[in-house]
Amino acid sequence: MKLSRQKFNRYALAGTVTAVVALGISAPSAFSQNSMIAIDGSSTVFPISEAMAEEFMSANRGIDVTVGVSGTGGGFEKFCNNELDITGASRPIKQEEMDACAAAGIEYIEVPVATDALTIVVNNENTWAEEMTVDQLKMLWEPAAEGTITRWNQIDSSWPNQPINLFGPGTDSGTFDYFTDEIVGEEGASRSDYTASEDDNILVLGVSRDVNALGYFGLAYYLENEDALKAVAVDGVLPTPEHVEDGTYVPLSRPLFMYVKKDSLDNNADVQAFVEFVLENASEIVPEVGYVPLADDRYASILSEL
Repeated sequence: MKLSRQKFNRYALAGTVTAVVALGISAPSAFSQNSMIAIDGSSTVFPISEAMAEEFMSANRGIDVTVGVSGTGGGFEKFCNNELDITGASRPIKQEEMDACAAAGIEYIEVPVATDALTIVVNNENTWAEEMTVDQLKMLWEPAAEGTITRWNQIDSSWPNQPINLFGPGTDSGTFDYFTDEIVGEEGASRSDYTASEDDNILVLGVSRDVNALGYFGLAYYLENEDALKAVAVDGVLPTPEHVEDGTYVPLSRPLFMYVKKDSLDNNADVQAFVEFVLENASEIVPEVGYVPLADDRYASILSEL
């Protein structure tokens, strides 16, 4: 099953149900004979969800899988509001989200699906920021930097006296939560004077058009845009699958999850079949979309636990 990363561009619609909803057609009337599986959540997990959905629908005619992108936080909000069967997350569920699901009677199963190397990127014409330390990243992104650390030579005196234009995830993003926790030292603590979006393609576009830009997002979006972006080594280590696997890309290697509603898993054979499909094919599909798969025996163990 050889897949092209171009296939998973986020501007593409993820299935025919999404298309008819976009056109204003009622999904139940348009597909009255079809089963539907609703997925939303993390933009980082989106390439995995979309790839799995497309391959699953190709093998299972009559089952439609919609894949949305609301960010990890937005996905959990929908999930705990009983709007989804599955939500993708680039961080574990928070206590307040657990409480919201419990209050709504939503039980769930956490399914690890891949490992990401959260990637710091600059414009491909940037010739100076080949490497940054965790301390330099903290200096750049901590709340105290807002309106103060605004030029490249404030990070390193040998770098140009030019403005730094920052791009990063919005506050609904699990990537934002993870980055601030690991780099700044407090989840949610960040300067706010940057271009923020839960849509990683907007971040890619912003950095690719500005030689003075810097941003961060999941590895898959960097690999899909290597012609326009350059990855920055963190403490001397580049974000590669090899460095994730050998444990040297720290602290920005992180697990990616799908959270599955237990009622859907127990009472909808199509949801069960989809989750099984994900676990049985992850070793092949996950690297094709730019992430690092878990060990085969780990997928097998999760599948047996289901």
